[in-house]
Amino acid sequence: MPEDHSHPPYAASAATASAPPPLPPLMARPAQDRTGLAIFLMCAVSFIFALQDGFSRVLGSEYPPVLIVMIRYWVFALFVIALVSRQPGGLKRAIRTKRPLTQIARGVILALEVLLMVEAFVRLGLIETHAVFAVYPLLVAALSGPVLGEKVGWRRWTAIGLGFAGIIVILNPGGGVMSLAALLPFAAAGMFALYGLLTRHVSRDDPAMVSFFWTGISGAVAITLVGIWDWQWLAPTDWIWMGCLCVCGMTSHYLMIRSYELAEASALQPFAYTQLVWVSFIGVWLFDETLRHNVVVGAAIVVAAGIFTLWRQRQKAG
Repeated sequence: MPEDHSHPPYAASAATASAPPPLPPLMARPAQDRTGLAIFLMCAVSFIFALQDGFSRVLGSEYPPVLIVMIRYWVFALFVIALVSRQPGGLKRAIRTKRPLTQIARGVILALEVLLMVEAFVRLGLIETHAVFAVYPLLVAALSGPVLGEKVGWRRWTAIGLGFAGIIVILNPGGGVMSLAALLPFAAAGMFALYGLLTRHVSRDDPAMVSFFWTGISGAVAITLVGIWDWQWLAPTDWIWMGCLCVCGMTSHYLMIRSYELAEASALQPFAYTQLVWVSFIGVWLFDETLRHNVVVGAAIVVAAGIFTLWRQRQKAG
C-alpha cells in the first residue's frame, strides 16, 4: 500500500489503553489556534482514563473481566449511536462503509484489546500494565511498513530498538519478577497498534463518523457473543462503580474528540503520557502497588522512544 500522509500519525499513548482511541475530528477544526485548550483537555482525559482503569481493576477483581468489558461496551454503543445521530447524515450515513470486513475486524480487535488490558490490571496491577503498554507507538511504527507500506528509516528503527530495550528493563528477566502475565499488556499493545493502523487504512475510504460507529457497534456485538455466557448480576454497590466506570468512559472519549478538533494529534500525544503519572499515583495510593526503580527507568526509555518516533513521523509527513 502506498504511503499516505493525508492523516496525522495515529494516536500513540497509554491514555487510550482502555477505551477506543481518538479518530480524526468529527467536525471541522476551527481556524483559531486553540492548542492550549486542547492540551488541557488531553491532560484531563489522561486523568479520567487513570480513574477509569482504577474502576476496571476493582470490578475485574470481583467479576469476570469479560462481563465488565461487555457492560462497558453496551453503554459505549449507546453513546456512539447518540453522538453519530447528531452528525450530518445520521445513522444512515454512518452505516454505509466501503470496507465492512475491515471495519468489523477493527471493532473485534479493539474489544479483545480492552479485555486483555482489564485482565492485566487484575494480574499485574495498573503501573506495570501501563509501563509495558507504552510500547504501543513503537509497534505502530514497526508495523506501518508491512500493513500500510510506509517506509521506516534507521532513526525510527533505532528508537524502536531502544524502546524494546526499555521493555526488557521493565520486565527485569533476571530479577525473578517476570511472569507470563506480562505478555498480556504486550499483546494488548500489539492489538492496539494493529487497530490504529487499520483505522488509518479505512480512513482513506470511510469518514471518521463511519469508523466511529463501526468501532462501537461491532465491538459491542463481538464482546456480547463471548461475555453473555458469564452474565451475573452485580452487587448493588458494584453497580455504582460500574456507573462511574461508564461515565468516565463517555466523558473521556467526548473530551478526547473535542481535543482532536482543536489541535493536531502530534501536538497532543506527548501530554497523553501523563496518564502514566496518574496511574502510578492511583496504583500506589489505592492498591498498594510498588513503583519499582526498573519500571520507572524502563518506562522513561519507552516513552522517550515513543515521543521521538512520533516526532520523526511528523517530520516525514510534513
